[in-house]
Amino acid sequence: MLELTILGFLAEEPLHGYVLKERIKALTGHVRPVSDGALYPAISRLVAAGKLDQHTEPGTSAAPRRMLSLTDQGRADLLERLRHPKPAEITDQVRFNTVLAFLRHLPDRREQAAVLRRRLDFLQTPASFFYRDGDPVRAEEADDLFRQGMLRVARATGEAERAWLEEAIARLDPPQPN
Repeated sequence: MLELTILGFLAEEPLHGYVLKERIKALTGHVRPVSDGALYPAISRLVAAGKLDQHTEPGTSAAPRRMLSLTDQGRADLLERLRHPKPAEITDQVRFNTVLAFLRHLPDRREQAAVLRRRLDFLQTPASFFYRDGDPVRAEEADDLFRQGMLRVARATGEAERAWLEEAIARLDPPQPN
């Protein structure tokens, strides 16, 4: 996900490494903070793979700044990652939000809709945080106030997300008249 996030932000504009880190932190920070020990090796891997270009510019103080930009190969990789998100990038809310943050870079609206359909299909499957005898426990069946709260909030969030996904899919890939 870190590489997808790096590619996604650099598809919008070249950035200094520190600014890139701040944008990543704003997107996922409190849930999945990014450390220098993860970010800079990921940047180095992407540069070595020819997906990012880096050059040095004079800094506002005295130190030069390392500027990063996306190469054509990096853009192609970003688009491929957006077209075919991994299963965990569909099922995990934070990872899916990362895909969603950059899905606009995918130029084909039907391909965008296909990604949203995968998420909608996942959300249509009955699930719960808790199970009893192999069956999902609904909020009304939870045996304590706190689990009831978790389940009610998850249900409301899921309903809102499913409604938005259905609206977005209809706008991106409207049904064709017979």
